[in-house]
Amino acid sequence: MSTRQSLQNAVLHVTPARFEGLALEVFRWQAAQNPIYSQFIGYLGINPARVSSLAQIPFLPIGLFKSHRILTQSPEIEAVFESSGTTGVATSRHHVADLDWYRRVSIRLFEDVYGPLSHYHILGLLPSYLERNNSSLVYMVQHFIEQSRSPFSGFFLHHTDELLKILRNLVENTDERKVILWGVTFALLDLAESGRDLAFLQNTHSLIIMETGGMKGRRREMLREEVHETLTTALGVAAIHSEYGMTEMLSQAYSQGDGIFETSATMRVLLRDINDPRTVFANAQNAPRYGGINVADLANLDSCAFIETQDLGRFVEGNHHRFEVIGR
Repeated sequence: MSTRQSLQNAVLHVTPARFEGLALEVFRWQAAQNPIYSQFIGYLGINPARVSSLAQIPFLPIGLFKSHRILTQSPEIEAVFESSGTTGVATSRHHVADLDWYRRVSIRLFEDVYGPLSHYHILGLLPSYLERNNSSLVYMVQHFIEQSRSPFSGFFLHHTDELLKILRNLVENTDERKVILWGVTFALLDLAESGRDLAFLQNTHSLIIMETGGMKGRRREMLREEVHETLTTALGVAAIHSEYGMTEMLSQAYSQGDGIFETSATMRVLLRDINDPRTVFANAQNAPRYGGINVADLANLDSCAFIETQDLGRFVEGNHHRFEVIGR
């Protein structure tokens, strides 16, 4: 068994107690096998052999995914996921060597929180993502739709009336499955403010609204509290669920309400000092009130598992397994 295969097996079955030790194994492997990451570590003057904790691991600035092929070893590439961006603006590109690995990790992380995909009808409302063919989110949701094995699951690009017809049928003729409406924020707001009759959604317990964040230039930016208040009022749900992920990551984290995310099995969030990115806090103790978000994503075996994002966040209630994204 190769080192990569051994690490894949360990990552897929990682436990909280094993996470930091496995992260250090992945770090040392990528420090030796990833040319761009190795060069970055060298510029910082860090000896990988002397790194002994998660907080000491160097995190690669996420902007390098826009200008470099971030690859560990030289794998054959199966897909290139690309971030959304306006004309003339460079986009991030994540070269993925193993799509089956991405599918396996994504399913595990979703089902850890929500249970089997076969227990859901999944309706995708992701217009800005569907309009291009290289979105990691669309790829994941498409696979979830297939795994749900529901004749009602599917994407709805500009077919709002059809979406509402199916939603009404599902919530008024409830079977044992719940319904997930998985939508980009601006599209969910457009639906909520469309003037259509949404009264049939009120007080149903079978519907989960999963928002992915972002206005994609379609609407003004809004506070999360404002977005969630609008959606809960119009769509009749008690809470808005959220998914935290990005083009440069293969792992996801989920929130079941109030914008509070739980770190998933294959990822951890750390906070860095906003004035000193080399000062990183892996635990809530002594962490700043808020800071830049660093993500240790052990699923990123073929790219880089340690990413310095441009998001700002905070640990919630002194628990480093719970975090909130404040903005950028």
